[in-house]
Amino acid sequence: MDWYQCYSSDIYRFILMMIGDHEQAKDLTHDTFLKAYQSLSTFKNETSNKNWLYRIARNVTIDYKRKKKPLLFVLDTFISTQHTNCPEKITQLGENEEQLYRALTKLKRSYRDVIILRKMNELTIRETANVLNWSENKVKVTLRRALIVLKKQLEEEGYEHESN
Repeated sequence: MDWYQCYSSDIYRFILMMIGDHEQAKDLTHDTFLKAYQSLSTFKNETSNKNWLYRIARNVTIDYKRKKKPLLFVLDTFISTQHTNCPEKITQLGENEEQLYRALTKLKRSYRDVIILRKMNELTIRETANVLNWSENKVKVTLRRALIVLKKQLEEEGYEHESN
């Protein structure tokens, strides 16, 4: 089975949420699969193909971001990403996708990564732990803290969540 055909769109979306640039996300997706194919002999089947690719994509993206100066983003509006809003509402946002990306970029990397993997890419706790090389408990604790920090950040910027 061709991994690129099966997983490229998921990997692309993951990278896009980390960097927010469509063209660069395409390049990094390509780099991810190239690196995976070059490292195929080291793949030990300790995790799923998809999780292994997410780990490679995360590392490729981190390397890219280290080489590039961080961008400063000034936002007028943020959106809420509380538990009840993810992932269903996030997928419906369309025009607010860029705002979500910008809000996520203000979080520290570990918070951003766990939110993207668990709430947007809908990986299980175990899968997320494998991708990040963390314990399952660390995934749970970090996600809870990340969502609290994101909510607080959004509120400080003047966003008020309307409860349904």
